[in-house]
Amino acid sequence: MFAITKSSLQSTATSCLSKTPILVRQLGTHAQATRKEGDISSVFVSLSGVTPEPLPQRFADIKRQLVQGNEGAVAASWKRLLEQLAVENETVKQRGPDIIPQIQFKDLQNPSKEFIADIKKRGVAVIRGVVPENEARGYKNEVEEYVKLNPWTKAFPSNDPQVFELYWSPPQVRARAHPHLLSAQTSLMNIWHSTNKNALICTSQPLAYADRVRIRKPGDSQFALGPHVDGGSVERWEPNGYGLGGVYDKIWQGKWEEYDPWESGSRVPVVSDNYQGSGSCSMFRMFQGWLGLSRTAPNEGTLMVNPLLQLATAYFLLRPFFEPVNSFASGRKEYLQAENWKLKVGEEVSTALHGASLGHGQELNDALHPHLDLSSSMVHVPKITPGDYVVWHCDTIHAVDKTHAGKADSSVMYIPVCPTTEANAEYLARQRDTFLEGYPGPDFPGGKGESEHAGRPGADVVAQNGGDQALRSMGLSKLRKMDWEKGTDAEEVIQKANQVLGFA
Repeated sequence: MFAITKSSLQSTATSCLSKTPILVRQLGTHAQATRKEGDISSVFVSLSGVTPEPLPQRFADIKRQLVQGNEGAVAASWKRLLEQLAVENETVKQRGPDIIPQIQFKDLQNPSKEFIADIKKRGVAVIRGVVPENEARGYKNEVEEYVKLNPWTKAFPSNDPQVFELYWSPPQVRARAHPHLLSAQTSLMNIWHSTNKNALICTSQPLAYADRVRIRKPGDSQFALGPHVDGGSVERWEPNGYGLGGVYDKIWQGKWEEYDPWESGSRVPVVSDNYQGSGSCSMFRMFQGWLGLSRTAPNEGTLMVNPLLQLATAYFLLRPFFEPVNSFASGRKEYLQAENWKLKVGEEVSTALHGASLGHGQELNDALHPHLDLSSSMVHVPKITPGDYVVWHCDTIHAVDKTHAGKADSSVMYIPVCPTTEANAEYLARQRDTFLEGYPGPDFPGGKGESEHAGRPGADVVAQNGGDQALRSMGLSKLRKMDWEKGTDAEEVIQKANQVLGFA
C-alpha cells in the first residue's frame, strides 16, 4: 500500500503543482486488471481464430423493435443509401489518399471552414507536426530499449513481436503528456457539438486513455487486421448499449440523411462494452488516433480508412435488416441493385448482425457488406512523418495494410481523444490506479503487465513533461473549469468528475 501525495511529487513537478491539489489516496493490488491475459489478437475474431457462435434469439427481437412502425421508411432509405454509396465510392476510388483532410498543427486552433467540412464528411484527418520529428522518432528508440530492458514484455505475434502490450513505457507517458498533443485533442473535441444543452460533457479537458504501441516490421503479414469498427459491436444495436442515448435513432427511422455523427450529447449515456471482451472500450473516444513514430507511405504497414462516415455507418447498421433475393451468382451488377435487396420482417428476421459478435470488435468484408466496395473504398492515409497525429471518428471503418511492403518499420503510439464525462472519469480513476502500479488499463488483457518492469515512469514524469494539464488528463490533479464554463453543464460534469476522482 502506498499513497500519492503532493510532497512526493514536489521535487520533480513543475511550478504549477504548488498551486494544485494532488490526490491523497491509498492504493493496493485492487488495481490489477481482472480480464484474462492476452494480446491484441484477443479483440478480433480474425486474429484469434475463434469461430463466433450465432447470436442469441433476443437479437432478432431487438432488430424487429428497432424498425417497428418504420419498415416502409427504412426500406425506402436503403434504396437512397445504396444509390448514394455507388456515387461516393467512385469518388473515393478516384481520389485515393488525397481525399483525407490534412492540417498543420499550428493552424488547428483556428481551422478553415473547408477543413471542418472535410473532416466532418470524411471522419478522418492528419494533423501535421504535433510533436517535433526528432522527438517522436526518439520515442520509438526508447520503446525498443524499454523492451530490451524487460524482455518478457508480451506482444503479438509472440514469435515476431509487432504490437506490444505496453501502456506505461516512458515515451508513451511523455507523449500523452505533451502540451501540443493535449492542445490538438482539445481542438479536435470542439469539432463535436451537442444538441442537448443539458448533456454532461466537457470538451475543454481531454482525458488520457492508455493504449498500446506498434512497431511493425517490413514484410510483416501477420498483423493483417482487416476493416473493422471499434467502440463496441453488437452494442450499437442494443437498447442497453448505444440505444441508451438514441445515437442512431434517425437511421432506424429511415432518415439516415438526418443522422449527425458529430452530435456528442446522445453518446454520453452509451454503454459500449456490455460483454467485457478483451479490448472493448469503456470510455467515450470522440476520435481514435495514433502518433506517428516513423516515416510511412501507402502500402508500408499503415492505416487504411473508409472516408464516408455518415454513409458507411448507416450501411453497416442497416445491412442486417436486408437480404438479397438472388445470389451473387446472378452477376455482381444485378446482385448489388437495390431491387435485389428486401427488408426482412416478422419471423423472417434473423439474429445476425453481420460481423458483430459478443465481446469482440465488429469486422467488415466484401462478402458481408458488398455495397461498401471495401476493396476500393478503403484508402491509405497519406505519407506520414514522425510527430504527425492521425485521428478518425469513433465510428469510422478502418484497417491496416495486409502486408508491410516498405523497407523500414511502421511505428505508432495509439492515443485517442476523450472528453470529460462522468463515465470517462470513472474509467480514468481505475486507469490511474493501474498506471501507478504498472498493470494494463482496465479495458485491456490482464496479468502483471509492467508491474515488474525496470524503468517504468511515475507521476513525476507526467508533471515534468506536461505540467498541471497533463496531470489533470491522467486523473492526478483536480480538473479545472474554464472561465467561460462557469454556470454551464460543463462545470457540473467537472464537479462530478472530481468527486469520482477523489478530489474535494
